[in-house]
Amino acid sequence: MKRLREQIHIGALMIAIMVQSSVMAQSKVGTTAAQFLGNSVGAKAIAMGSAFVASNDDVTGIYWNPGAFVQAKKSEFVFTNSEWLAGTKFRWFGLMIQLGDNALGLTLTQLDYGEDEVTTVDNPEGTGDRWSAADIAAGLSYSRQLSDRFSMGATVKYVSQRIYNETASSVTFDMGLLYVTDFHGMRLGMSMSNFGGDLTLSGRDLLTPTDIDPTHAGSNKTLVGNLKVDSWPMPLLFRVGLAMDVVKNDEMSATVAVDALRPSDNTESVNVGGEIGWRNMLFVRGGYKALFSNESVLNRNVQQDGLTLGAGLKYSAEGFMALEVNYAYTKFGLFGNLNTIEVALSF
Repeated sequence: MKRLREQIHIGALMIAIMVQSSVMAQSKVGTTAAQFLGNSVGAKAIAMGSAFVASNDDVTGIYWNPGAFVQAKKSEFVFTNSEWLAGTKFRWFGLMIQLGDNALGLTLTQLDYGEDEVTTVDNPEGTGDRWSAADIAAGLSYSRQLSDRFSMGATVKYVSQRIYNETASSVTFDMGLLYVTDFHGMRLGMSMSNFGGDLTLSGRDLLTPTDIDPTHAGSNKTLVGNLKVDSWPMPLLFRVGLAMDVVKNDEMSATVAVDALRPSDNTESVNVGGEIGWRNMLFVRGGYKALFSNESVLNRNVQQDGLTLGAGLKYSAEGFMALEVNYAYTKFGLFGNLNTIEVALSF
């Protein structure tokens, strides 16, 4: 009874923190920079509808909840690749090293927009120069097991966005915690992502010759001025979630999960998902994103997020390492369908 009360108190505290954070955050749709930081990471998580904040057995948990990955009790490297919108490519690399009750993680996130030829009014067929754009985030994570059921952690990230000759960079922080109950392995997780400074573009294309006083002859018309551009905040995101193993034995496993999201630049929503495994070797997954969001209620014809599906295959070499390959399919409304491939090596 005492343990049950303790679990209820911890769950209530996590929900209270989430509600308080939601009140403090502002909902301003489409008014933040570094939108790539909100792209879901990992084929396993994506296939489960991005309901992954309470999962604790995957290196991609560093992205969803840096307080969880220490409970994986293994070291792992993963690479994921998504064919993103308009021919762009979204990639994520993650490495976690287990050190007893502590774990370290290194991550790299990249959204590559490719390159194209530079055109101008005078040279509509191209100037011979080419432009490109890319978003990058590099993170260092630490997670600690405070007890057999409770863990917490944090990530510091360097975030950079570049388009042609202009760049913007800043530092952000992620924080999270995870509590594992003794009821069917039910897990309660909470995380806050992308807390940090604003992004402001700078570069040589913002430098322009300026005549400070055009009304007077003889002034220096070659003085260089720097065009002022606005600063944009980071996409702050609060998540709280629950996951539970409804079946878990040597033959079969079944997990269900649900996450509630409160972003600073969009409306609140709920993600749900699940996974069924056979002999810890073959997995099928499914989920649904953005339930109860204002967008889905007002106009289902333009809703982008929705159904997700996926599967995975795992090969384990006893006492050595395990290789896992996962695939995720995402239905993305007017933009078509997205495909994600993930390769993970645990040791």
